[in-house]
Amino acid sequence: MTNESAALLVTMSRILEYPNDEFFEEQSVIQEFINENIASETIQKDLLEGIQPLYEMGRKNLQELYVETFDYKEQTSLYLTAHELGDSRKRGAALVKLQKLICEGGFEYEGRELADYIPMLLELLAVAPEEENFIRLSRRLAFAIHRLLNNLSSGNPYYKAIDLLMRFVFQAPGKEEIALLENEREEADWEELPYPMMYQ
Repeated sequence: MTNESAALLVTMSRILEYPNDEFFEEQSVIQEFINENIASETIQKDLLEGIQPLYEMGRKNLQELYVETFDYKEQTSLYLTAHELGDSRKRGAALVKLQKLICEGGFEYEGRELADYIPMLLELLAVAPEEENFIRLSRRLAFAIHRLLNNLSSGNPYYKAIDLLMRFVFQAPGKEEIALLENEREEADWEELPYPMMYQ
């Protein structure tokens, strides 16, 4: 992986975090990091232009957009196994395997999110060795991000930012690869629940 790809992964791991006060306070730090670590003027320009609209929205509006975009829809979730397995019970085992991969790679995750949280995995890939397991993880992330983009409106301010990952870091999955992974995912069967999902 090139230094520029790694820098873009680190940048996007921050951009895809929940936009709290710290998110906006770090704007100048992110811009400086991009200027120092991405030599290509084209990538640098596209990246800065891609993330700028998010900062311009303001904290409250961006927080509302973030929740609406990533928290309510499995198709645009920020969790890897949600894209791979949907509502399948296999997700639990997949999370355990992913946590094991992280530990065996010599890394320790201290965040509050699950092990398949995409922003965290982007940062992991930026520093992970070029080993088979992490190369495979990169392909899995490419599928998830490709699927996320396909289900995200191009008018959503996050679309242009996330698209940078597919343009400059990941290779889009082929049709056979997509079909294989799509067959693994299970949809939630809400009709069989014996109780209402919401209470007044």
